[in-house]
This record gives sequence, C-alpha cells and structure tokens, in this order.
Amino acid sequence: MQKDIHPDYNYVLFRDLASGESFLTKSTMTSQKTEKWEDGNEYPLVEVEISSASHPFYTGKQRIMDAAGRVERFNARFANFGKKA
Repeated sequence: MQKDIHPDYNYVLFRDLASGESFLTKSTMTSQKTEKWEDGNEYPLVEVEISSASHPFYTGKQRIMDAAGRVERFNARFANFGKKA
C-alpha cells in the first residue's frame, strides 16, 4: 500500500437511533462524539437512523405489498396511452 493516501481504519461505535442498540466495528468514519464501550475503552460514536437492528427486512416485520393490485392500477391508468383518438 502507498503511504499517506488511505484513511485511518479504526474501531468505531455505531448507535441505531430507532432501536437504541449499539455495536462496535471497524470503519473509516470519524466523529467528534465519543462513548465508552463495554470493554472500558472510549470510541468515536456515529449515530445512524436505521441498521439491521431496526430495519423491517431484518426484524421480520416488513409489510407485504399488494403487487397485483398495483399492476392492475397501472394497466388501467395507461390502457389508452399512445392510441389515436
């Protein structure tokens, strides 16, 4: 690797604002906020809107979309599109 062109890759604490859950991982992100983790060390804190802890796909609480109804509405709306009057 070339010297002085890569960002620092350190431990960062991420907090999900939706669920309040935190997790520690390595990242190139930085933050002015810091917080003490379970191991007693302080790490930069990055707050995220949503993560796997609160995203409906990962929590199993996702809504099933009515795809058939949407297709029918689309077809009804544009049935006469492009036809000459």
